[in-house]
Amino acid sequence: QVQMVESGGGLVQAGGSLRLSCAASGRIFSFDAMGWYRQAPGKQRELVASISSGGSTDYADSVKGRFTISRDYAKNTVSLQMNSLKPEDTAVYYCNAGGRYYGGTYYGESGSWGQGTQVTVSS
Repeated sequence: QVQMVESGGGLVQAGGSLRLSCAASGRIFSFDAMGWYRQAPGKQRELVASISSGGSTDYADSVKGRFTISRDYAKNTVSLQMNSLKPEDTAVYYCNAGGRYYGGTYYGESGSWGQGTQVTVSS
């Protein structure tokens, strides 16, 4: 059993920055891959960024160059630094751990999820 707790969401103006953090506890291991997803109203949940056990990162095209995912192996945390935020980044953001890579793409469906944190970007 893995527990994931997100923090850091909120309201920010377009062009601003936010940093999301997620603390994992329980049966989480340093070799688990981790990721961040988001779900906007009326849309499907989408993968925003992932980080492998070795530290390799991958990003959705819509956030490349603006978002940075990182992890602290000792503390079992994963963070998402979000810069140059746009109104279309507005969504509930979920952290995920323990998913799998297939064909170079992270799939978190089999992993553990946080409860989600709201990010709202005003224009």
